[in-house]
Order: sequence, then structure tokens, then C-alpha cells
Amino acid sequence: MSDLFSLCSAGINEQKIILFLVLLASISIHEWAHAFVADKLGDPLPRLQGRVTLDPRAHIDPLGTVLIPLVMIFLSPGFAILGWGKPVMISLPNPKTRTRDDLLITMAGPLSNLLIALAATALFAVWASFAPVSQNIANLYTLVVYLNCILFVFNLIPIPPLDGSHFLKHAIRMKDETYRNLARYGFLILIVLINLDPFQKFLGIMIITCCGMFGIDEQALYELIVSLQS
Repeated sequence: MSDLFSLCSAGINEQKIILFLVLLASISIHEWAHAFVADKLGDPLPRLQGRVTLDPRAHIDPLGTVLIPLVMIFLSPGFAILGWGKPVMISLPNPKTRTRDDLLITMAGPLSNLLIALAATALFAVWASFAPVSQNIANLYTLVVYLNCILFVFNLIPIPPLDGSHFLKHAIRMKDETYRNLARYGFLILIVLINLDPFQKFLGIMIITCCGMFGIDEQALYELIVSLQS
């Protein structure tokens, strides 16, 4: 653990590698949570496809988990990062509980990111009660919370294949065919949205609000960003 903290102060590239690794772990837990809940609800498909595991290799999407995050981390002039994992396929075999099961499985992903942030907060509080807190440790804690708040907020966007689209689908009783047609253009819609200034500002406000739930204020986020860019 001390090696990780020392790495945080070793240099900008090393810090960005840590940023990517934390993102990879958080995305993997997010997708595992979907698969785990589906498995517990009697859906055999995630286990058959090897998704009920915390092994990141089972959840990596080449574009959303690797390419886009690495480009944003190492080449973006600002500090913004988005990412997603390979969607967990589900079959929802029980017609009587189909809607309930879909919503529970969907909620598991974003909630897992909140639980990661909560666990990091609890661990940080315990650490702070027994030992001095260095800036490196504080930055690592802020990073874990920040990334998981990003994943929580981003995945609630109601556009396929993101989790929020499932909530929208059931809220307005969207037909499966309509949902599939929308999903064809989901990625393009997301690319357009995340490049619109009003949407970026809204997303930023929601992420900062989420971070505030765990005691991370804008000043702490600013200091983290400065440490990663300097």
C-alpha cells in the first residue's frame, strides 16, 4: 500500500496510470454488480458468459474501458474522464418479475459505485483517526470518490446502453423495438451530448453534488486536478 502512495507522488504519468487503474477497477465492480444481482435473481446468462466475476478481463470494453479513458487521461488538455464496461447480457427468464428484475439488475451497477465511494470514505475516516493524513493519501481518496461519482452520474444518463435508459424505458413503457432502434444511435447521441457546453455544465454540477455527499468539496477536486496536471 505504501508503494501505491509513493507512486502517487512519483510523477504525472504514474499518477495518470493510477487514475486509469482505479477507473478500471470501478468499472469492473460496476459490471460485476449487474451480473451478481442477475445471477441471484435466477438469470443464468451472466454466469454462462463468465460475467459473475471481479476479473476486469471479463468486463473490458475496448472502446469504453480502454481507448476513450486513456485518450481523455493522457491527451485531453482539461481533466474529464468517462468510461464504461462491456454490457452484461441478461435474459430475464421470469415473465412475472421481468420489470422488477430488470430494474434491480440495472440499479446494482450505479449503486455499486456509490458503495465504493462510501467504503473509501469509511476507510479514509478510520485511517485519519489513527494516523496523519498526507496529501497523497487525501488525493487518492478524492480520486476514488470522484471517479465513482462520475460513473454513478454518467451511467444514469437515459440513453442506451447506459443504465438510465432502462429506467426511462420502464417509466414511459417504451416498446422493446423502439428501445432497440434508439440503442443503435446511443453512442452517437452520447458523443454529441458530452460535447455540448450546457450538458457538460449540468453533468459537472451533478458530479460535484455527488462528491459533496462524501465530504469532497470543489476545492479538494481542484487540488486533485492540479496535482494531475502539474
